[in-house]
Amino acid sequence: MKEVPTIKRHFNKAFLILIVLAGSLGIGLYTYSFKEASLVALPLADLPRQWRPKDPIKSLSSMPEKVKKGYYLIAETYQYMGPTAEDPNDRFTGNNLACTNCHLKAGTQAGASSWVGIIKRFPQFGGRANKIGTIEDRINGCIERSMNGEKLPENSDKMNAIVAYMDWISQGLPEKERNIYKGYQPIRIPDMAVDLDKGKQVFIKECLVCHGEQGQGRKKPNSTGYLYPPLWGLDSYNNGAGMNRVITAAEFIKSNMPYLQATWDNPKLTDEEAYHVAGYINSFPRPQKTNTALDYPNKKLKPVSTPYGPWTDHFTKEQHTYGPFPPIIAYYNKTYGITKTK
Repeated sequence: MKEVPTIKRHFNKAFLILIVLAGSLGIGLYTYSFKEASLVALPLADLPRQWRPKDPIKSLSSMPEKVKKGYYLIAETYQYMGPTAEDPNDRFTGNNLACTNCHLKAGTQAGASSWVGIIKRFPQFGGRANKIGTIEDRINGCIERSMNGEKLPENSDKMNAIVAYMDWISQGLPEKERNIYKGYQPIRIPDMAVDLDKGKQVFIKECLVCHGEQGQGRKKPNSTGYLYPPLWGLDSYNNGAGMNRVITAAEFIKSNMPYLQATWDNPKLTDEEAYHVAGYINSFPRPQKTNTALDYPNKKLKPVSTPYGPWTDHFTKEQHTYGPFPPIIAYYNKTYGITKTK
């Protein structure tokens, strides 16, 4: 009779193992489905994270001079390359933003379009130009669009210094952690159009305190630059910027906003809140980039939330601007065999 409890214990143990395995399988299937839909090799939250990039502020005194110059160019862009730069020949950016207004923590913050490891991802194909581009091309894309400016000469001291800084913050990055610093954490795209009223309520509750009631941002004391950047208006990114696409903006917002409250692995807003507030922010006027019709020579590669045409589909400008986006994504998959995620 003493064998009965023993058998029972083994049976319970085996049953528990089966439950755990079944649960793991279920989670695995769910994760696989999500990854397949979003074309992300592994969600950031699932990745190990032990290495940390250097702290630029703490390292200023020991930085190589070229790297230090690059740091100041990205941290105080408005001063050294902005509309009021002392030398008119240095005025490349068309607004008073700094690169670090979007590339947070001087480009070292995961989930905020970090530059850590970016050098090794280039050259790479870019659909917007429909060609293999260099890291210099990518930097100039930001200057022309997010900074509403003009390209830096590719071999200029400024360009070389920015690239040197990006390389410096990437030193020692383990191969297994590269994806942590790549791009944004994806959202589940709601199957609905942006609700501007809901977006406004999220903005009032979560964004207004830093960015202002009119999205005007907050200036640094005694500076032309911004502590918190404007989200629309003449001193913001132009309509050709990636951030002017609702899905892209929503991914950034969810991973990083409200500032100092949210991170990619511990967001505050839901996917829907980030989606609606992204649409609300992008509903306001901003600078207009010239020749946007030339973007994406292969129009099939155009992101579905690009708010300016032309497109190779029958959907309206309104739907490309505010959604719903899943029907557009499904159309490109069925018609062209192209899987789009934004």
